[in-house]
Amino acid sequence: MPCGITRKLVLACSAALVLSVFVAAVAAASPPQSSSKPPDARKDYALIYGTVWGPDDHPVAGVPISIRRASDKKPKWELVSDRSGEFAQRVPAGTQDYIVQADIKTPKGQPKPEVTVHVDDDERRDIGIHLSK
Repeated sequence: MPCGITRKLVLACSAALVLSVFVAAVAAASPPQSSSKPPDARKDYALIYGTVWGPDDHPVAGVPISIRRASDKKPKWELVSDRSGEFAQRVPAGTQDYIVQADIKTPKGQPKPEVTVHVDDDERRDIGIHLSK
């Protein structure tokens, strides 16, 4: 009897040793995994998130949107509202004013609907653009 227990113990210890050597080899071969990027590799941004509303206060899809810095004359970003009337654009983090404009036809002499958005840092700003009749 003692001989059978000793053989089982030796086999169990051998299996544990082989397993620990294998785990150590795998751990040494793979580089350490980090859960976040280094701070200098991360790009900060602010997010302008908006919804285009029609005259009947329902979301409107397919409306061309242009976004520009308040100091610029031409738009830097152009996008289109989705089927829920929503749009989103990443802009650089930092203090800046942006003009968000719906590029739609308007009666002569009437300005296009627009909203001024102020961003201070890497944040999200939610806006709504209301279209009139």
